[in-house]
Amino acid sequence: RGWELASALLCAGRRPAPAVLEGVIEDAPFRVPFADLRPDSELAAERIQTRVEQAFGTPEFEALDVLRPVLVRNKAAYVVGRVRRGERLMPVVLAILHRDGRLRLDAVLTHEEEVSILFSFARWYFHADVGSPREVIGFLRSILPRKTLAELYISLGYNKHGKTEFYRDLMAHIGSSEERFTEAPGVPGMVMEVFTLPSYEFVFKVIKDEFPPVKRVTRDQVRERYREVQRQDRVGRLVDFQEFEHVEIPRSKFEEALLEQLLASSAKTVSVEGDDVVIRRMYVGRRVTPLDIYLREKAGSAEARRAIVEWGSAVKDLAAADVFGGDILLKNFGVTRHGRVVFYDYDEMCALADCNFRRVPPSRDIDDDMAAEPWYSVRDGDVFPDQLRAFIGLEGELAASLDEAHPDLFTADLWRGVQRSNRGGEVLDFFPYGDASRLHPEPAEPRGAVSRQAASGESG
Repeated sequence: RGWELASALLCAGRRPAPAVLEGVIEDAPFRVPFADLRPDSELAAERIQTRVEQAFGTPEFEALDVLRPVLVRNKAAYVVGRVRRGERLMPVVLAILHRDGRLRLDAVLTHEEEVSILFSFARWYFHADVGSPREVIGFLRSILPRKTLAELYISLGYNKHGKTEFYRDLMAHIGSSEERFTEAPGVPGMVMEVFTLPSYEFVFKVIKDEFPPVKRVTRDQVRERYREVQRQDRVGRLVDFQEFEHVEIPRSKFEEALLEQLLASSAKTVSVEGDDVVIRRMYVGRRVTPLDIYLREKAGSAEARRAIVEWGSAVKDLAAADVFGGDILLKNFGVTRHGRVVFYDYDEMCALADCNFRRVPPSRDIDDDMAAEPWYSVRDGDVFPDQLRAFIGLEGELAASLDEAHPDLFTADLWRGVQRSNRGGEVLDFFPYGDASRLHPEPAEPRGAVSRQAASGESG
């Protein structure tokens, strides 16, 4: 079909053969030898065989197609393929790591959901030597039908192609729908106006003209922080927002209340010209459910408890990547369709190294406790983790679940320890798959430790 792939009947008696999997991996342009390729290939073949029977109801299939370009991100390389049986397809992705001077086959991903997580909007872009991007994107779309062409282009670093595809898709959606843009669910922000189309899985942000005094940032600084996210290792926790300029949308597609609000708060960015609303600069990202709304809707449930534990993991993962969100209120985090908690408010985001984590000094007397102002000095960059608990306003079983899973989250010692690790140059592992996908799972981290591996369940 013209795919940029190597296609072969990779089976013995139409079943996965370890020797052929081994050949596929050896055919990739790796320059470092493998440590245990044959036994790892045997384990991988068993995993694929089991999944083929689950997916197709039979152990037999026709072929395994493999992309020639190897996708590289962070510490891992990915050989991407698909099993074919008639018109039915099943993804097969082999994750390869470099350990102690040798390569090893670390994981096998065979579910669409797992592979969608690999291409998540909350992760860094892949590096790949791609001769024909459209053919590779077409292949990826065949195994990830829920992904848009725009998302797949952007995931490979083709942002301009991706934005063109997104704009085309957005205009087609607007033209075929009677829906109108409306204010996005959640607590209104102080820096951004956020709106959405109810049936469209994206949100749109524009920067307000002025911010309240509590926000000590400028419009230029906000723009730079959103751009920095695109250059930042997002470790599965930062939503990717693409910047668009000079967008024209029919005025009839906006609810009047929303348009009035945009014109009142963001006149430097939004204007009406004839029958069109012209937006000079906006940011577009995947829509997620604000965490505070999610916790209210799921109150008392296991899902709510899991989400608040995920919030603690998200904060720690970002810290390990030298990112501090600044305003880490629950409303600034969201829950993806697979239950992953991600951060999406970047106006106060900064490097963890720039923060000074302190304990609140003990009060001298009761007058200190009753005073309207703190009895201790506070400088720019000071952060008091022991105050964060009250800041986020958790109570009851949610607070108990968070404390049980992350007993050190509100201690200055944890944050200082992460800073020391970051200064030491240690690069932690943030893999987009869990132990269930790994061929040789590593020992679990101590409870409450900074996460070194992203758990499975992240949004695609």
